[in-house]
Amino acid sequence: MVARFPVKSFLFHVLVLGFGLAMLYPVLWLISASFKPTTEIFTTSSLWPANITFEHYVNGWSGLRNVQFGRFFFNSFMLCVFAVIGTIISSSLAAFAFARIKFPLRGLFFALMLGTIMLPGHVTLIPQYIIFHEVNWVDTFYPLLVPKFVGDAFYIFLIVQFIRGIPRELDESAKIDGCGWFMLYARIIMPLALPALMTTAIFTFLATWDDFFSQLIYLSDIKKLTVPLGLRLFLDSSGSSNWGAVFAMSVLSIIPSLVIFFLGQKYFTQGIATTGLKG
Repeated sequence: MVARFPVKSFLFHVLVLGFGLAMLYPVLWLISASFKPTTEIFTTSSLWPANITFEHYVNGWSGLRNVQFGRFFFNSFMLCVFAVIGTIISSSLAAFAFARIKFPLRGLFFALMLGTIMLPGHVTLIPQYIIFHEVNWVDTFYPLLVPKFVGDAFYIFLIVQFIRGIPRELDESAKIDGCGWFMLYARIIMPLALPALMTTAIFTFLATWDDFFSQLIYLSDIKKLTVPLGLRLFLDSSGSSNWGAVFAMSVLSIIPSLVIFFLGQKYFTQGIATTGLKG
């Protein structure tokens, strides 16, 4: 019996491949432009550079105003590391309390916490700026880091839903063995909630790394700028923008996000797939 050619499956995969290439084209063009001479960036449509040059990477890494672009990478990495640590610690503690500890008005506080998710960040921007200005935190990293250590409603909700899927029988066994609330949190719940924690870490890293607006509001000293703000320095409204350096440093700025995502992809997928499921 002759096997029939799966026409529908073939057409489906061709369609998906076409959409994938269409989505990847801007990234491929960006990478290609970073290796093209300045005169060829906007004059040729070919993705393969006619004359490959590394000049843009050298010039871009040299930075501006005697500050190398590596300084911006260091600032971004520092912010991301502390943001991830603060978000995981604060959000996991709050999530554990909501999911496992019974205290008065727990449902009300949980509802109020969820309500903050629907509050646009622009509504709280001015009050926050006034507070940070009064305590002389403007043009420091504190406004970008301190809020990470007081919990994030979205990540609290995500971890709560994951913890609710962990059997409560484990809590009873741990209490019989003499574990208190903190030991239960640290030794039982958190190791089992690793996928949710990794998902929180990945989301927090990507959000902090790509953040432009908040960093633009609070940072002004060039030595404290991050990668998004550093890329902005190469753009000039007068028309003399260094596009080659912008594209080259943009390519480098994509690499950390890709590495973090692929390293944590296993936990990320597991955390998203199992969040909200109850045992």
